[in-house]
Parts: sequence; structure tokens; C-alpha cells
Amino acid sequence: MKTGLVTFYHIHHYGALLQAYATERSVERCGSQCEIVDYYVNQNNDLFRRPTGLGSAAADVHTALHYAPLKARYQRFEEFSKQYLRISGHRFESLEELKGAELPYDVILSGSDQIWNPKIFPDGRFDPVFFGAFSQRRKIAYAPSFGVPHVPESMEAELRGYLAEFSHISVRERQGQAIVEEVAGKTVPVVLDPTLLLDREEWSAIAHPPAEQGYILCYCISKPGALAPYIQALAEKTGLPVVQLCGIRQKVHPKAKCVLDAGPAEFLGLFQNASYVCTNSFHGTVFSVQFQKPFFTAVAPSELAAPESSRTFSILSRLGLTGRIIGKGDTAGLDDAIDWASVDRRLEEARQSSLTYLRAALADEDFREEVSAEQEERKTPVLAERSHCTGCGACASGCPKDAISMERDKEGFLYPAVHEEACVRCGHCTAVCPALHPREPRPLPAVFAAWNRDESVRKDSTSGGVFSVLAEYILESGGVVFGAALDGRQHLRHVACFRKEDLWRLRGAKYVQSDLGDCYREVKRWLQTKPVLFSGTPCQVDGLYRYLGCRPDNLTTCDLVCHGVPSPGVWENMVRSIEARKGKTLQAVRFRNKVTGWKDSHFTTVYADGSVDSAPLFATEFGRAFGRALFLRPSCYHCAYTSLNRPGDFTLGDFWGLRPDELPEQQEKGVSLLMVNTPHGSHLFDQLPLSRQAYPAERAIAGNPRLASPIQQPADRAAFFAAYALEPFDQVRKKFCSVPPLPVRAASKVLSPEAKTKLRKKLH
Repeated sequence: MKTGLVTFYHIHHYGALLQAYATERSVERCGSQCEIVDYYVNQNNDLFRRPTGLGSAAADVHTALHYAPLKARYQRFEEFSKQYLRISGHRFESLEELKGAELPYDVILSGSDQIWNPKIFPDGRFDPVFFGAFSQRRKIAYAPSFGVPHVPESMEAELRGYLAEFSHISVRERQGQAIVEEVAGKTVPVVLDPTLLLDREEWSAIAHPPAEQGYILCYCISKPGALAPYIQALAEKTGLPVVQLCGIRQKVHPKAKCVLDAGPAEFLGLFQNASYVCTNSFHGTVFSVQFQKPFFTAVAPSELAAPESSRTFSILSRLGLTGRIIGKGDTAGLDDAIDWASVDRRLEEARQSSLTYLRAALADEDFREEVSAEQEERKTPVLAERSHCTGCGACASGCPKDAISMERDKEGFLYPAVHEEACVRCGHCTAVCPALHPREPRPLPAVFAAWNRDESVRKDSTSGGVFSVLAEYILESGGVVFGAALDGRQHLRHVACFRKEDLWRLRGAKYVQSDLGDCYREVKRWLQTKPVLFSGTPCQVDGLYRYLGCRPDNLTTCDLVCHGVPSPGVWENMVRSIEARKGKTLQAVRFRNKVTGWKDSHFTTVYADGSVDSAPLFATEFGRAFGRALFLRPSCYHCAYTSLNRPGDFTLGDFWGLRPDELPEQQEKGVSLLMVNTPHGSHLFDQLPLSRQAYPAERAIAGNPRLASPIQQPADRAAFFAAYALEPFDQVRKKFCSVPPLPVRAASKVLSPEAKTKLRKKLH
């Protein structure tokens, strides 16, 4: 039997060429001859290219300055292809040409890499050749990638038609699996990238290692970003030289030795002889694993926000190595060892499964993915992925065996940790996790501008003082109120309040994620005898309901319009930094103080000696970082509660959507946005002594965009937390949170974004 392989192979890219080689070898190992169909399209390896813009012109300048090593690199790629790849004798340049040819293949194999990514082709559409559309022979697919999270709706019918022609389909990432299932209704296996089908010895056999050994290898195909602190820290800690393999043109470290002449064999050799690897390349990650090198890898912000769409997350989660991804709360420390024996077991397990699929596909046999005894043993309770976990703690509070605790990660957020020795696999934690259970839709809420009639309480509140009216009503009914309060160390935690005199602790906005502790269990205990009011973020309110398993008649809940929750760890570091710079202890903090009016909120700090500092919130370091969402919890960037479908009986926020001519006499003092979401809330609302004015539901969104969509993750979040993990906090604070120099602040009012960027670069 002879297999015709359609894949990327000709472009001078390490991953593309090595995956083509590995696919060819793996097919032959499965008993079939294999030949790469020489389809040459959208691939240009010329050292010099016709300039199409500043980028290509700069590339030509770079080539001219380093012509000799880049020419050597070119020749090494060509030699590798001639020596190791079996390519068809005729070069085809179109679908029509392939259709008219007499091809000697029994099976057409759509191979690996992003051959099913429509965005990489000039017309932005699928290339039919990579779906085998030129042949009537049987078609199979091994590990192709779509490279996009979703296929445009206008292209779904086309894709469905292509996929219908395949007898066997596999994909490289979970994202691709979801696309095939959605478009074609087929459940397909996720298999290994072909470069992982060959073992370490096979790659070593064709590697050309450099003479030197013991260095930090940096292979970056984009700006190092979050990698930079790790490269610097490793260099300082180990004293090893930094070797940079060609990718990006700028140096990743001031003393880096740049290698520009490496072909595929030299690429393998550089990994083979490295002591450490820092990379943001998928195949850089793969060969770090293959050669068992301690490594750190960085991924794009979009991949951190949605790991299910990431090929790097996909393979590293399979191998138990997600801790090597930078910019996450569970990123490994510099000295953390890798359990290579465990990795090897997982890799071999996945390798055999993938090869079994490939053999079955080539032989046109059924493939059924088997689960090994070891995989069964590794099964743990199903909880939300880290990127979706809100930290509500419903799983820990609800566990009947106390087998789950909430523990801080390296970003300063609480996450559930399962203690397997105590876990009985009852599944209760899965059942109560809000992130795993979508909420039922509700009718649109009733929307009001509202304010407290007590001027002193209103003045002490962030907006209109509505929370205090609701809380006082519950307390007067003999109830208990739960809300967030700062303690003496400025740690924010949920506490119970039994007296009106203590409500001041719960008033005001606090821009930190609160520690719920045993709050849910306390609420449940008090509900047996008293009415309870619980106030918190919408994810905390939803977590409470999931934990309780019902909506008790004597429970009232109030969720908050939430920008996103900053890291408690970062906040507490900020507090300690303020105290160190001031030389005195912080006694109290007001995140939004109405000293100059509602719409000009100040960040106010009160010290043990009675002194006070106050400045506009967004002119402070913390306020600026909070405003641009620099250190929010990962789940905030795709928050499931950013809509008018709210979990609480009430929703409270600031009514920022008021026009200047609406309630002008009230705006200086502060006006609350109050949304009444449930019949229970409506019943209570009618009894509250509030000043109010009704508005259409859409007006709630006008000044509160978090009622419509989550905030976007900033591009430098991963870089911030990478630095936060390795560098002194004050150094991190200055780098990422400092207020810009006066000329930049002045220019921000008059200059274009482009001009601002140029000015900022000159000043730094």
C-alpha cells in the first residue's frame, strides 16, 4: 500500500519540516509506503523578497547584514529535505493540476500542522488540496489543526462537505475536536503531534549537536514577553550562557549568543545539549519534552484566557506539565524538578494510542480509544478549569469529607485543592460547581436609580447608599448580614454583621477578591433560625445557591456590578509597599471616597498616626492597574455573569449611565443602580424606604459595560505575573503600575494613540 501525504513540508520552518519527517516515518512504521505530495503553494523560502511594507524591508536588511549564516541555514534546510524526505517527483501548483495527474496512491493522508487553518491562505479560505479533494481514493487525517477557535459560519457547509469524504479523522487539539463535532457531528480522537510519535533516540540519531554543552537555549518566535524575567533569572542563578536560536530578530537577553545558521538537524542538536530551555514555540516545547530538558514556555494571552483553544495546553495537560507554562498561578518555580519518569509513562501511553489510531486508519479499521488502568487511577473529581474557576469555594464548603481546601496560587488567588487520600469520589463538588452548570434565563430585571434618604449614610457609601437600607431592613427583622470587610492587615474577608452600628465595615467598594472562608456554612447555619442577607460578587452569590441546593425563603441576596476581582496577593503586596514607603502602618483604606463628589472618587489611605493621603483613584498605581484589568482573576476575562441575567435577588452598582440633566441635584451625592431580579426581591423592594426613579432595562448597561460583556484581558498580564513570581514587588510595581511622567499625562489629552506611544518610548 502506498500513502500520499499532503502537509506543509517545503517552507523553511523547523516545526513544519520535522513534523513532515515524523509523519512520513510513522506511516512507514505502520506498514505503508509514504510519499509527500509535492504541492507547492503559499510558501516562499527566498532569502530576499520583494518588499511589501516596512516589515519585509527590515527583514531584507537583516538578511543582508547576516547573509553568510542565513545562507548556510537555507542550504541546511534544503539538504535535510533531500536526505530525509521522500517527495513526489513532480511539483504540483494547483488543485486542477493534481486532479489531472495519475497519482500512484491507495490512500490520501491529510497530515499534521495547520493545514486546515483558512487564515493562512491568501484568500482566507480552506485549500481543498489539504482535504484530498483532488483524489477519489480513500482519505484519512492525522493530527491536522484548524488554528482558529471557530470556523466562520459561512464556511461551515464547505468544511462539512470536505470532512464527509474522510473514512478516519483525528485532530491535534481539543479545539479542533470541538470544531469537527460541531460542524460534522463526529466525535474524533485527539492524537499527538507527529514529532512526538518518534522517541528521543530516533531524534538523537539525526541531530547535529553543537560543540558546547550547558547553556540556556532561548527559542522565541515572537517577543519574549513573560519569558524575559525567566531568562534573566535563570542566567543570574545558574551563570550559564544564553544561546538564542533564530526566530525573532531582537535579542532576548543582552548577552545572548545568536545562532542564525541552524538547520533542522542543528535545531535538534541545540535542544539535545541545552541545560534549560525558554521558548514560546509549540515545537520548542515539544523538543524540550523529547530531550527531557527543564523548560519554561509562554503562550499568547488568548491561549491563557482560553486554554481549551491552545495546542500547548493540550499536549502539556496530557503530560501533566501545565505548570511549565509561564504567567499562571501554578507556574513552576525555577528550581522545581520535572518528574520525567511520570512524563515518559504518559507520553508512551499517548504515543501508542496515537499509533494505534494511525494503523487503524491506514488499514481502514475501526478505532476505539482505550482507557488504561493508570488513567483510571489518575481520575480526580471534575472541577472547573483554572481559567473558569471563580474561587467561590462552593466545592470546598460542600465537600462532605472536607477533602477540598481553598489554597492561594502564585498569583494570589484561591483555588480548590483536592486531597485525594480523603476524597471518596462522591461527585458532590462537581454537582455544586457553578462554572459547570449554566444558569436558567430570567425575565429582564426592573431597573431603578435609587438613593438612601439618610444623608450621612449616603455620604459614607460609594454611590447612593442603597445597600445600607437593605441591610438595615434585614437586621431590623432579627436577621444577619454577610458582606466583605477589610481587617487590620487590609485582608478582605466576608464577615457576619448583627448590628446597625457595625454596617460601616461593609459599606463602600472594595476592589479585591474577598476571602469567603466558611461563610457559606455560616449562612446555612443561620438560615435555620434567622433571615439572612448575603452580598457579594455574582459568582459568589451563585456559588452560595449552588452550595445550598435551593433558594430559601428567608435568604436575600445582592450581587454587585463587578469590573473584575483583583488579586488579594497583589493587593496585600501593594499595602506592604505603601507602608514601607510611608514608614507607618495602614489603618484603613477607602477605595472610592467621595471627598470631591461621586464622579471624582478618591483612593484614600488612613495611617495609624492619624495622617491621611487621598488622590483620584485612577491617578494612583493601584487604581491605574485595576482600571486596565492588569491583575484580575483569569475567569473575569470571560465572566459568565456579564449580562442582565443575574443570580441575586438584587443587583447593586453605580448608575453611571445618567445624563447630566437627569437627577442633577442627586448626582453630586451619588446615585445607585438598583436592579430587582426576582419576585422575592420585588416583595422586599416595595418595603424599603428608598428614593427611586424607574428606567428602562437597557439604561442599566449604558454606563456599566460589565452588564453586557467581560473586560478584555490586557496583553501584558502574563508578563506582569511572570515578573511578580520572580522579582521584588517594588520592582514589578514600578515597571507595570507607575503613573506615567507628566509630559505623557499632559499629552494624553491632546495626542493620538500613535503619538503617545512614540513619546512614551522616548521617555523610557
